Amino acid sequence: MPASVSPWVVFTLLWLTPRVVTPVRRQYGPLVLRAPPDVFEGEPVTLRCHTEESIAQKTLTFYKNNAILKPSDQRSELLILHANQRDNGEYHCRGKKEWHLLSTSSNSISIQVQELFPRPVLRARPSQPVDGSPVTLICQTQLPAQRSNVQLQFCFFKNFQAQALGSGCSSSSELHIPAIWTEDSMSYWCTAEAMDAQVKKGSLAIKIPVQRASADFQIHSVPALTSVFEGQLLLFNCSVKGVPGPIRFSWYKGDKLNKETKTPKSSEAEFKISAVSSSDAGDYYCEANNGRRSFVSKAVPVTIKVPVSQPVLTLSTGKTQALEGDLVTLHCRSQRGSPHIRYEFYYEDVFLEINSTLSGGGASFSFSMTTERSGNYYCTADNGLGPQRSEAVWISVIDTTKNRSVTVAAGIAGGLLIVAGAAAGVLFYRWFSRKAGGKPDFDDSRDPSYPEPQEPTYYNVPACIELQPVYSNDPKEEVIYTEVRRTQQNCNHAVQKTENQTPRCQMAEKNE
Repeated sequence: MPASVSPWVVFTLLWLTPRVVTPVRRQYGPLVLRAPPDVFEGEPVTLRCHTEESIAQKTLTFYKNNAILKPSDQRSELLILHANQRDNGEYHCRGKKEWHLLSTSSNSISIQVQELFPRPVLRARPSQPVDGSPVTLICQTQLPAQRSNVQLQFCFFKNFQAQALGSGCSSSSELHIPAIWTEDSMSYWCTAEAMDAQVKKGSLAIKIPVQRASADFQIHSVPALTSVFEGQLLLFNCSVKGVPGPIRFSWYKGDKLNKETKTPKSSEAEFKISAVSSSDAGDYYCEANNGRRSFVSKAVPVTIKVPVSQPVLTLSTGKTQALEGDLVTLHCRSQRGSPHIRYEFYYEDVFLEINSTLSGGGASFSFSMTTERSGNYYCTADNGLGPQRSEAVWISVIDTTKNRSVTVAAGIAGGLLIVAGAAAGVLFYRWFSRKAGGKPDFDDSRDPSYPEPQEPTYYNVPACIELQPVYSNDPKEEVIYTEVRRTQQNCNHAVQKTENQTPRCQMAEKNE
């Protein structure tokens, strides 16, 4: 170093010279445990144990806080279906190499399940509403930036009732109540729920004090009844007292604004529907606003009565023919009409059954089919606005008894014809034998050793048998029946010992 160079200069130059830093790579062993960077409550979490080929998969085991966990079907993965605070802890995995007794441990990972959203807080705006004024309930909570796309569902409740207020739960964190009254001064609370993550939290209950106002509303409808027929005129009149003007009246059906009217001098307004339809049914109320405060009337429910349409009568089987004893079900239904609908069933103008229903499903009537019940069936529907009759349906019965009678009669007639033919053949053979020689071929009298012929001696000779057909006709079934009867002649059954005494039956045979 030159003598003229100061040591401080050298030190300064060395300190300012850039230095090269070699990064240190972290070396992992044959097992490496990996987990997602952020874990929020309600979410599924998968821990994966990456191994070298030398590690046997069947030996992999997961540990939490050094306690062994139950193995899963996938040995290299550990699934936590819905994470919560109880899943917090240190995790690692262990495994063995083939033919090794000692196991190898992976790196350790700390799992800390974060809160998806804090417990909601319920607020009312205004906090002390005036009697008859609107109020808005707000259920406040906050999602983290990493999970800002999670959809929350909010529900609002009153006085610890199980049924949610308004139209039920929705994705809106606010609930608008058109008018709140002094009798509604009670506790309110809300819930927030992440449907996918199955995380639900409720707020603390708050009490909303409602102040009584001096406004006096009067709302009338024409007709005065709350049930209006379809196509009829509907007229509302709203008046308020004790509110200084000018007043702006607004008409609502549910939460939907229908009409606004400014009345600088008058304190009443009208709202008219020339011809109501079924879609006009609902709760109507008016709101009076003088620019400083709003007052809302009580709701007037309106029901639209719709006459029933012509009902349709159908069969459960879809067939208009049935067997004797079949169970037949008739179904009657009108496509439109206000409840309550009364259904009646008829057979040939004879009343059968009454069935009423509140829904649009119709009514049914079942019965066992008989021959006497063949004919026209129809039904009627009526909801108090005039009955409607369906088209008639003809149902007939297939009588299987007639076919069986014809078959049995034919079989009996055929059998009797065979018997009659056999009897005629026997008689013909006997007659032919006498005409040919008088004696049969086996007559033993031709033998010289045989004694003189004698008249035969009869022992217990049966009565002569004659087959006589008897005919009958059944006019109902159009079938002719044939019956063969056996008749007996009066014959002498005593023993004949003299030649002069010849049985009458034998004489009859000779005469033939």
